[in-house]
Amino acid sequence: MKKYPLVLLLVLIGLDAFACEACKKLQPKFIGGITHGPGPDGNLDYLIVALMIAITLYTFYATVKCLLKPAENSEDHIKRTILNELPR
Repeated sequence: MKKYPLVLLLVLIGLDAFACEACKKLQPKFIGGITHGPGPDGNLDYLIVALMIAITLYTFYATVKCLLKPAENSEDHIKRTILNELPR
């Protein structure tokens, strides 16, 4: 039962993210209706967005990789110092 408010919140946020009619007219055809605002002004804007997407995807990949299979196994690693201090 507790996840219904979260789903409702996500739906409301998602509905607000789409562009209004005035913004749709100012945006290029292939990205029209995705967000509010005029959209990219030139090719440099597309390059910046593509670079941000690439960085975000790499960061997501590296994070999942490190979470699923951490590579540090040495006994003198800093995580061992923290883990050894925790009460058992």
